Amino acid sequence: LLVLLRYSIGLHCRIDNDDGNKAISSKKNDEEIVVSRNWKAYTYAISLDFIFIVFPMLLFFTVLSEWVYLGTVLLSVLLLILSVTAKRSSSGLQRGQALSFRTSVSSYRVALMLITCLCILAVDFTIFPRRYAKTETYGTSLMDLGVGSFVLANAIVSRQARGVSSGNWITGIKATAPLLLLGFIRLVTTSGVDYQVHVTEYGVHWNFFFTLAAISILTSFVNIPAQYCGILGVAVLAGYQTWLVSGLNTYLLSDERGVDIISKNKEGVFSILGYWGMYLLGVHLGYRLFYSKHSNIRRTTSSIARVFLVSLLLWIVTIVLDNYVERISRRTCNMPYVTWVLAQDLQALGIFMLSSYIPMNKLSSLEEAIDQNLLATFLLANLGTGMVNLTIDTIFASPFSSLLILTAYAFTLSAIIGTIHFSGFRLKFW
Repeated sequence: LLVLLRYSIGLHCRIDNDDGNKAISSKKNDEEIVVSRNWKAYTYAISLDFIFIVFPMLLFFTVLSEWVYLGTVLLSVLLLILSVTAKRSSSGLQRGQALSFRTSVSSYRVALMLITCLCILAVDFTIFPRRYAKTETYGTSLMDLGVGSFVLANAIVSRQARGVSSGNWITGIKATAPLLLLGFIRLVTTSGVDYQVHVTEYGVHWNFFFTLAAISILTSFVNIPAQYCGILGVAVLAGYQTWLVSGLNTYLLSDERGVDIISKNKEGVFSILGYWGMYLLGVHLGYRLFYSKHSNIRRTTSSIARVFLVSLLLWIVTIVLDNYVERISRRTCNMPYVTWVLAQDLQALGIFMLSSYIPMNKLSSLEEAIDQNLLATFLLANLGTGMVNLTIDTIFASPFSSLLILTAYAFTLSAIIGTIHFSGFRLKFW
């Protein structure tokens, strides 16, 4: 559905306003975005992207959640019509033309960030369906994909997956420092304002940034070539899963907590093994599918087939593990959860790669802005979510008020990120 929103409605916007978008930005090469100084045109483009891409996403996550399947059908028809009527000379993938993996993975990462930013606040309102919220122990939902998808997205495009030297372990530790800093800042701020924190998610003091930092530290100390990361990842996950079914899962999912720091943060600490195994598998898959000598960042249709084939195999493994080993649990990050995230995200990435067949396929202005500042977008979304929750009793907000607040939040976030991108600022360190 998100791909259809991204390309069908977004395509209509770009067909009607192609000249305006050309005046806004142009891609010089794969590493550099050159932005013009036409502020009026850029503001207009960001506003259109919000109206035609972000706002429909918000509606389907809230008040239109029961119509999501009908929306998918209607958007598919719209996409087909627009694709047929678009000019054949557009930038869509033609016969024999190479596929830019960079554009596909950028769209995938931006969609992941948009979903996250919308859901972390929407979940606090009653118009957000409970079936999309995180599960307590076992099971799957939309928001259960969050942290796992972030870990996998980082792994696929990591320097390790691309075969680029990342330096020694000291360099890796230094690169982890900002994540640790963000983790402690979040801990201090949430404790200082008495912000509601679900202890059963990570523990008393642990949070998402500490998990990312721990993965980075482990990867720095155990820095092996990407082609061997898959073997190590499977070994780590197999050992961790054996430990879980031997009794560790009972401890992690219980209310039992000791006075020591590890016991207070048992979910976050022990799940590191699962997320590290996921990261290692992601590095291996990224290398094999896109960066090895037999693969290339400029891909053909065979790449798409391989991505979907691996996703299908992972779906089969997930079903077997979920039925015969242990049910999927984000809270413990067990092996079924890892394979489920890998299957889901590779499937989504494959769909974004398929979208390269659509005429006039390119990143919109807002997508470029978010892609260049993923970390800044996430930090601003967390800040905005905290401010709304501290000033508004979200659980008692009416449906209309809830939608109005969420729309204002999403538009403000889009406007700020657009302004940051227009100014040439970029926040990235991992």
